[in-house]
Amino acid sequence: MVSHRRRRTILTALGLYIFAAAFIGYFGVNAFTGNHGLRAQIDLDAQMTAMQEELRQVKDERAGWERRVALLRSDRIDPDMLDERARALIGYVDSRDLVFLLPR
Repeated sequence: MVSHRRRRTILTALGLYIFAAAFIGYFGVNAFTGNHGLRAQIDLDAQMTAMQEELRQVKDERAGWERRVALLRSDRIDPDMLDERARALIGYVDSRDLVFLLPR
């Protein structure tokens, strides 16, 4: 009887340690590889860096377009910009212009 009780005590303690190790291991693995784990954080940081670079490029492009549009406002039209847009839209060429035809 004593040996069975001792064996059961040892097995119970061993079972509890195994359960605790599995419990801690499960949460440890999830902390590293889960949806909100360390790897996901690294991926999110890389994605955020790429998106910030794209945002900077888009803001630069928008600023360029805003400068061009400001030149076409009716209260202060830039003559060179107006001439460029008119020539592009209606295909107008001045007789004093030098035109180069480029092969395709």
